[in-house]
Amino acid sequence: MTVLEARPTFKPVQEREVLEIANLSFRYAVGERILQKLNCQILQGEKIGLIGANGAGKTTLFFLMSGILAPESGEIRLLGKKVQTGEFRPEIGLVFQNPEDQLFCSTVRDDVAFGPENMGLTQEEVAKRVEEALALTGTLQLGDRIPHHLSGGEKCMVAIASILAMRPQLILYDEPTANLDLRARRRLIQFLQSSIETIILSSHDLESILEVCDRVLLLNRGQIIADGKPREVMGDRELMEANNLEVPHSLL
Repeated sequence: MTVLEARPTFKPVQEREVLEIANLSFRYAVGERILQKLNCQILQGEKIGLIGANGAGKTTLFFLMSGILAPESGEIRLLGKKVQTGEFRPEIGLVFQNPEDQLFCSTVRDDVAFGPENMGLTQEEVAKRVEEALALTGTLQLGDRIPHHLSGGEKCMVAIASILAMRPQLILYDEPTANLDLRARRRLIQFLQSSIETIILSSHDLESILEVCDRVLLLNRGQIIADGKPREVMGDRELMEANNLEVPHSLL
């Protein structure tokens, strides 16, 4: 486990580097600064858990990574190219905590097709990607259903399918197990374990992070406080309690 230090400039882009954050700071129009000179690198194929107490800035960081919000200062680079606010980058996908914020079309198939259609792909390629994403998430049978008539677990997997259809290299999952029953939660964990994409999973469900992730980032006071193996970071009682978190029950 290491504590990250501020780094003033970018390194040359490495072959396996997917995302790099340098000296990132952000504040909303009213209130204290949420992020302060935050630095981080994400490598291809990593499964990363992002943890922190409520208000630590996890969702804000996701919005900055995906270009929804603009930094106060600093930069984010996705595959070596600076993330620009409002720019459509299919290389990165964000799965919202509430799937209903992501599903807005009249059918599941239309929702999953929305991203590929905005990439300018042919109808044949769009159809191919839709079928592929629905198959990967086990939702092929839901293609003609109305999204808002689905169960919570079904909505979650369809929302993921709508991201997978764009074939992103990095997927951000914001509290994906929230409000899922045990069966849907287990299915999602198994899906994430088998994922081939680089993923960052923000969650208060620390047991799911232990099962899925090979690296954990602990966010607090606007900075990454710790970066290391999940069992080492989350098993450190003093560290966790100092950052308003509890050690997962399975590590006690």
